[in-house]
Amino acid sequence: MKSATLPDHASRPDAALLEAMNAGDEAAFAELYKRYSYQLFNVAYGKLKNRETAEELVQDLFETLWSKRTDVHIQQLSPYLFSALRYRIINYIKSEKVRTSYELFCRLHHTDADPGTEATVALNDLNEALAAGMQHLSEKAQEVFRLSRLEQYTIPEISVRVNLSEKTVEYHLRKSLKLMRLYLRNFLLLWPIWFFIK
Repeated sequence: MKSATLPDHASRPDAALLEAMNAGDEAAFAELYKRYSYQLFNVAYGKLKNRETAEELVQDLFETLWSKRTDVHIQQLSPYLFSALRYRIINYIKSEKVRTSYELFCRLHHTDADPGTEATVALNDLNEALAAGMQHLSEKAQEVFRLSRLEQYTIPEISVRVNLSEKTVEYHLRKSLKLMRLYLRNFLLLWPIWFFIK
């Protein structure tokens, strides 16, 4: 009987499903999606309070997981997925803050420019500057910067999350801000991006 020879994906551990997915097994991928998508959606929705955006971020995460299945070696799936989702949430919040700030800037200065087109160009420029700056930070400094400026955590809260003393967190934050000011200097005169560099 054909059905008896099919693997019981529901009972297999994540590692086995990952291995099967990497070999192109769509059923294994579907099981991973079924296993984690709802949890991931709840996290995204809890942070963003927007069902459509939360669904889009989770869908994008799984599309990337499938399309890059042979390029990325994942040790533990659950931490990988939730970390990847966290960065997608951060990037979305960052993009929304920049877009909102630009639209406010346009209204305050009575510009006739098309905010949609110009905001897209400016956002791309800002994202490039941020990415360039972040590449020069250590892994810990990047995490401290993101938690402080993008997720609005306090120094004590960051200290607990990254398992560093408050003084070490403050040191990483000072160094990060100094470098990011350099990479964002072209935006300081035009954009109210105090949440990054103050």
